[in-house]
Amino acid sequence: MVPVRTVPLYPETWFPSPAPHPRGTLPRRAGRGQGRELEEGRVEHEKRNPASGRLRDFAKDQRSLATRAEALFWSQVRAGRLSGHTFKRQVPITPYIVDLLCPSARLIVELDGEPHDTVERRRRDATRDAWLRSQTFEIMRFSNDAFLGPPQRTLDAALAAVERRTTPLPPNADRIA
Repeated sequence: MVPVRTVPLYPETWFPSPAPHPRGTLPRRAGRGQGRELEEGRVEHEKRNPASGRLRDFAKDQRSLATRAEALFWSQVRAGRLSGHTFKRQVPITPYIVDLLCPSARLIVELDGEPHDTVERRRRDATRDAWLRSQTFEIMRFSNDAFLGPPQRTLDAALAAVERRTTPLPPNADRIA
């Protein structure tokens, strides 16, 4: 007679449990913001955008409220359309939100409408620009009207600034063209 093999009802009984971690605790997760263990007792924390949740949410809302000039500029530079350079829009850089940012060149493009024509707003913009420059960003400001006139002139100026601020890769003799 052939012995009958029974299958347990609960799958956890099919596999042995893993051995406990040597120190008796689980290792730290290397996920977002958790860091990774370097050596006993030291943890390297990942860089995180320090923007608060409120600021990030506001920036996200602003993306759907773009002016005509911002929408047109974005359509020309998104997905690497400006000679392969990546741009992001409505980016929180605590404590501010910038219209468009090319992270590799640390270039900020601001397209300003009527609200920026007041003396008070220009003063606030100057303070904001000074702080962003202290963080090694370059700021280019254009009026919406100037961009909507001949947009190519503004795009050319942005491209020239990006190329001036980025270092091209050196030629590689081993690379296949």
